[in-house]
Amino acid sequence: MIAKGLVHKYGDNIDTDVIIPARYLNTPDMKELAKHCMEDIDTEFAGRVKQGDIMVGGENFGCGSSREHAPASIKAAGVDCVIAKTFARIFYRNAINIGLPIMECPEAAEAIEAGETVSVNFDTGVITNETKGETYQAAPFPEFIQEIISAGGLMNSINGK
Repeated sequence: MIAKGLVHKYGDNIDTDVIIPARYLNTPDMKELAKHCMEDIDTEFAGRVKQGDIMVGGENFGCGSSREHAPASIKAAGVDCVIAKTFARIFYRNAINIGLPIMECPEAAEAIEAGETVSVNFDTGVITNETKGETYQAAPFPEFIQEIISAGGLMNSINGK
């Protein structure tokens, strides 16, 4: 599995209330949530993000409440992978559960800049900054997590979809 896209970069402690503000949590429509993803810190994100893009964050990405809406809105917006220095544990688990690939790699998160083109090989954990010609090594996903992500999430994996 490989993802490749343009980078949208954010800093440390990006919490779930910033990823998807609570005022939008009353809708089950993922397309509607995607329209509001990141809007409190980046009003242009929803209009700029393209299918296949990559999000990069700093330390403690996804901290805050345990809502699944946060990784779901990122995925619905078209982001194929989030790379960060570290993730809040509940965000990490929720992302895997909904089939959003995330990679912890402090070196990549530090060096990669907004607007650069990055590819991620989930089988090997290699992150390539194609703009700068640099590579970084993250831990690859274990096979069972690759299967969950390939299925589009935990429930699809369990149900054999």
